[in-house]
Amino acid sequence: MPGAVIGENCVIGQNVFVGNKVVIGNGVKVQNNVSLYEGVICEDEVFIGPSAVFTNVINPRSAVDRKQEFRTTRLGKGATIGANATIICGLTIGPYAFIGAGAVVTKDIPAYALVMGNPARQTGWMSEAGEKLEFRDGVAACSSSGTEYRLLDNVTVVKVDKLTS
Repeated sequence: MPGAVIGENCVIGQNVFVGNKVVIGNGVKVQNNVSLYEGVICEDEVFIGPSAVFTNVINPRSAVDRKQEFRTTRLGKGATIGANATIICGLTIGPYAFIGAGAVVTKDIPAYALVMGNPARQTGWMSEAGEKLEFRDGVAACSSSGTEYRLLDNVTVVKVDKLTS
């Protein structure tokens, strides 16, 4: 649609709709049968699985024009949205978060979080390489890349090279 921005090196599957004013960063992969409606912003290297669903109005009615009420949904860099997941509008999915297949996301998701189910609940943490992190004494290493992560206050994951102290 007019006003959509699609970055470089993206893969857009068949039967994908990209709405007006949607922003798709570089290296994004959108699999088949996905509709990205106005208000969706995908940062770089986001993966959106087949038939994932995005909304843009919280309380739609056919007879009520709500185009002035579209809410922004932001997918952080490197986030993964699993097949058939539903993302309610107005949320932020943090960088490298991993939304499991079929999950229904109704609240913001922190960076590196792994969520599953309906409603989506956090079940763990993921590395930037898409591997589940197993923390011991607040430290984990990605099984494929060896990158080290720290868990701060049981709510925030950071790469070791991002630590300032």
